[in-house]
Amino acid sequence: MKIKTAEFVISNTDIEKCPAPDKPEYAFIGRSNVGKSSLINMLCERNKLAKTSATPGKTQLINHFLINDEWYIVDLPGYGYAKVSKKLREKWDGFIKKYLFSRSNLIYTFVLIDSRHKAQKVDLDFMEMLGIKGIPFVIVFTKVDKLSSSALNKNITAYKKELLKNWEELPIMMYTSSTTKAGKDELLNLIEVWNKGFGDLG
Repeated sequence: MKIKTAEFVISNTDIEKCPAPDKPEYAFIGRSNVGKSSLINMLCERNKLAKTSATPGKTQLINHFLINDEWYIVDLPGYGYAKVSKKLREKWDGFIKKYLFSRSNLIYTFVLIDSRHKAQKVDLDFMEMLGIKGIPFVIVFTKVDKLSSSALNKNITAYKKELLKNWEELPIMMYTSSTTKAGKDELLNLIEVWNKGFGDLG
């Protein structure tokens, strides 16, 4: 799949104000500063489609982007160590969960994981919650260009081992770099297949 058009549609915290659920959509989420906005921009070949920042917690709303007039990318606020108030974190947590639990056209949630770090409890807990709620997700390892192939393989192997402590089988995993564009075609090709499935369901 090639992305020809990518346009911002709406930002909000009210699920009722999201676009009509008549097109497939894919949510991107992860710990703050995991490289989420950079990955979205890389996929869409737009430098400033999603706002990037060196400061964690830049994304604070549910952001919808219409791709090729056919499907949505949804940029969700990061979770974890963003330096924001407890009250604001609880607000984010509330509308993120409401979105994930109630959005009927959400096909997959891409959970972004920094490939340089060992498994973090906050990520594992989040994925466990998705599993319990039956929300399909894909693990997207980011920043793979920052590691040698041997170091990356070591980290991924350790991550899989940690996941298998609680999961009977592993979810789909992808390996990406916003710098080298690694994983771009693979991720977009998966979305293309899933989009066709959405049409069949309709």
